[in-house]
Amino acid sequence: MGLFLQLLTVLVITVSLQGWLPLGYLEEERIALLHLKDSLNYPNGTSLPSWIKADAHCCDWEGIRCSSSTGRVTGLGLDGVRNEELGDWYLNASLFLPFQHLNVLILYGNRIAGWVGKKGGYELQKLSNLEILDLGDNSFNNSILSYVEGLPSLKTLYLGYNRLEGSIDLKESLSSLETLGLSGNNINKLAASRGPSNLSTLWLANITTYGSDFQLLQSLRAFSNLTTLHLYSNDFRGRKLSDELQNLNSLESLYLDGCSLDEHSLQSLGEALPSLQYLSLRELNGTVSYTGSFPNLTALHLEDNDFRGRILGFHNLSSLEELYLDRCSLDEHSLQSLGGALPSLKNLSLSALRSTVSLKGFLHLRNLKYLDLSYNTLNNSIFQNIGLCDLNNLQVLYIEGNDLSGFLPPCLANLTFLQRLDLSSNHLKIPISLSLLYNLSKLKYFDGSGNEIYSEEDDHLSPKFQLESLYLSSRGQNVGAFPKFLYHQVNLQSLDLTNIQIKGEFPNWLIENNTYLQGLSLENCSLSGPFLLPKNSHVNLSFLSISMNHFQGQIPSEIGARLPGLEVLYMSDNGFNGSIPFSLDNISSLQAFDLSNNSLQGQIPGWIWNMSSLEFLDLSRNNFSGRLPPRFGTSSNLRYVYLSRNKLQGPITMAFYNSSKILVLDLSHNDLTGRIPEWIDKLYNLRFLLLSYNNLEGEIPIQLSRLDQLTLIDLSHNHLSGNILFWIISTHPFPLQYNSYNDESSSHQSFEFTMKNVSLSYRGSIIQYLTGIDFSCNNFTGEIPPEIGNLNKIKALNLSHNSLTGPIPPTFSNLKEIESLDLSYNKLDGEIPSRLTELFFLEVFSVAHNNLSGKTPARVAQFATFDERCYKDNPFLCGEPLPKICGATVPPSPTPTSTNNEDNDGFMDMEVFYVTFWVVYIMVLLVIGAILYINPYWRQAWFHFIEASS
Repeated sequence: MGLFLQLLTVLVITVSLQGWLPLGYLEEERIALLHLKDSLNYPNGTSLPSWIKADAHCCDWEGIRCSSSTGRVTGLGLDGVRNEELGDWYLNASLFLPFQHLNVLILYGNRIAGWVGKKGGYELQKLSNLEILDLGDNSFNNSILSYVEGLPSLKTLYLGYNRLEGSIDLKESLSSLETLGLSGNNINKLAASRGPSNLSTLWLANITTYGSDFQLLQSLRAFSNLTTLHLYSNDFRGRKLSDELQNLNSLESLYLDGCSLDEHSLQSLGEALPSLQYLSLRELNGTVSYTGSFPNLTALHLEDNDFRGRILGFHNLSSLEELYLDRCSLDEHSLQSLGGALPSLKNLSLSALRSTVSLKGFLHLRNLKYLDLSYNTLNNSIFQNIGLCDLNNLQVLYIEGNDLSGFLPPCLANLTFLQRLDLSSNHLKIPISLSLLYNLSKLKYFDGSGNEIYSEEDDHLSPKFQLESLYLSSRGQNVGAFPKFLYHQVNLQSLDLTNIQIKGEFPNWLIENNTYLQGLSLENCSLSGPFLLPKNSHVNLSFLSISMNHFQGQIPSEIGARLPGLEVLYMSDNGFNGSIPFSLDNISSLQAFDLSNNSLQGQIPGWIWNMSSLEFLDLSRNNFSGRLPPRFGTSSNLRYVYLSRNKLQGPITMAFYNSSKILVLDLSHNDLTGRIPEWIDKLYNLRFLLLSYNNLEGEIPIQLSRLDQLTLIDLSHNHLSGNILFWIISTHPFPLQYNSYNDESSSHQSFEFTMKNVSLSYRGSIIQYLTGIDFSCNNFTGEIPPEIGNLNKIKALNLSHNSLTGPIPPTFSNLKEIESLDLSYNKLDGEIPSRLTELFFLEVFSVAHNNLSGKTPARVAQFATFDERCYKDNPFLCGEPLPKICGATVPPSPTPTSTNNEDNDGFMDMEVFYVTFWVVYIMVLLVIGAILYINPYWRQAWFHFIEASS
């Protein structure tokens, strides 16, 4: 027993030390990262905003990868961090020494010209675990090679697009290198002077030196282990590649995309490279002749070329299995020899061809398994002309985006080996039952979306197939009920019936029958009744969309227990009432949650702000009330927050204080009060801020103007006051998201914004192009900052209904992309800048109800379309389209010819003058008399004055 306790004690101490010892290293690495950030941002950069001192979890920072076991930093992705406008600079390599577990370091695109410090770049050699180093697109010269030679574990090195030149020698210390990138340099020779090299992959694209001393290709003979060679975007005209690439007997893949070649460039290349299996010749320049034999070539890429007027020679390619001609320009003769010359061809891709092609002769391609004819202008004749239905070995057939019409051709039933069939985006009539395809027992994937889906009488037959993916989203056709064949499907993984008017209740049997179901989309299907859950828990369903239906009642309280694997849940535009079920808190993987446009009420539950995976939240257009939560959880990953059109009250709390990842915050159309918080600059990634239609007051905090990522801000219809700050509207593109739900969620992102005098709901990908400021209907005073005129990417600017004074800044003529400019209902004065006529995209313009003077802008370009309403109620403004003519004098009044006051148009009405005079005279006498009567001192003084005068 004593021995057991001793062993247990030792085990506990060991585990404790293992958990404690790395803490010091982690803090050292965190501090080193902050020093590295300062160096990359010197002197005034703003990159890496997520790297903050207050955050101890550096492994969550942008560009950081840590070991899941030790917590040590193993990867640094710092590509394009430094502002390139700052020019070349020198980096202290010793900043990387604390990261002794680092195996990936990416410094691409930072304009680093060299190293500083006592030992310069030699400090890098202490990173003994570094395997991948990317120094591409910087300003290094040949000396960089001496610094990286001592990295013992280095296997991949990218030095492309630097300032290397002349001969490059891979010395013995780099003999373990497997991948090397030298593209975009001025090198003319590559050597391995100290023995054989293990180099297997080499990038030599876009080499810029082709003089008489250019021996680069010939020098590659020293690298006998090369298997992959990238030579794209080079000029090889006048060179016979078969002569210069000899002895590369191990070369399997050759990339010549974008090269300039001539008719001799590829002659005998197959004989010189006997092991070549993959050849890529995309987007070539010049006239190329495909001659010679490629006995082992299995894949040939010829995309994006112009082959009109030429017959492609596919002879001596007996082993070719894959041929890609996507986006090529062909004519009726280009593919004349296709059928009989490629007996082994299995994959053929002819998508998006740039000319009308007569496709014939496919009958000889009996081994064809993959055929892509998508996005052409093909019609139903392809089934007869090329014998499409006779290709009995076809497993994959893509014909989406063509001009196929009418009913499905019956001969499709002959393709019994077919596994994937895509007929989407045509003009076909497809039965909801898919009865014509019942005989295709191997069919796993069918996409018929974007066609006319119709119902037909039930034939009581069961299909032979068990589908895994079915997409039938359409244009709103009414099919009456769910197709009977779905009751027999048990392997479905993805089902999309969007916009098919099915009616009836929610098909919970679909989820129960298909235990592998991962995605289910039933948007706008006219479903009604309660939302029915499966009887048992379904752990695989990750995507569920039932938006735009007629579901009623409360959301089932056990939804979190029955569907615990959900990542995306869309339930918007229904009739749900009650509150949000507490069981949703159990769905730890939920990333996107949309309950907008329902009748939900009560307070927003606090646990929703602590869901660590949640990134997209839309609870807008409901009846939620109460206050915002005091704080979010520290692990919050929210990026999109839509809470508009509810009844939320109170101030904007500290809830968002630590939510630095938020990109969109929409709190508009609520009853929020108080001031805009000064900590608002903590949301440094914020792109859209919408706070309109609340009861906010006070001045705009200076911190708000520091959000340099903002592209749209709406503070309209509040009680804000003070001066308008100089504003920065970002021109950075909206950040791309790589989450699995991103393509779907982007179509659900929506908010309201007033542009061109119309309040619209913007939805989907268009929101990333919106840039605008709306400060209308507040109490702002002072002059308009002229710096606003520097926002040359802004689309809308609305400062109307305030108390702004001063002139319209002449800098507004720089707003070259503006479409809507509203400055009406202020107290602006001065003239309208004449150069505003250079705003050629301007569609809505108003300066009405101000104190502007002078002449209206010339009636040219867009300003020729603006009418009198755009300028009205500016008493000193003249010129078209106003009725007041500039420079006209008021004619003198004619001498009156009548003594009748009604006919007198003079300056003064004499009758009114006489009446007013006598009334005032009598009033003065009465006041003097009253004063003398009341005040004896003044009375005596008055009498004394009279006596003295007499």
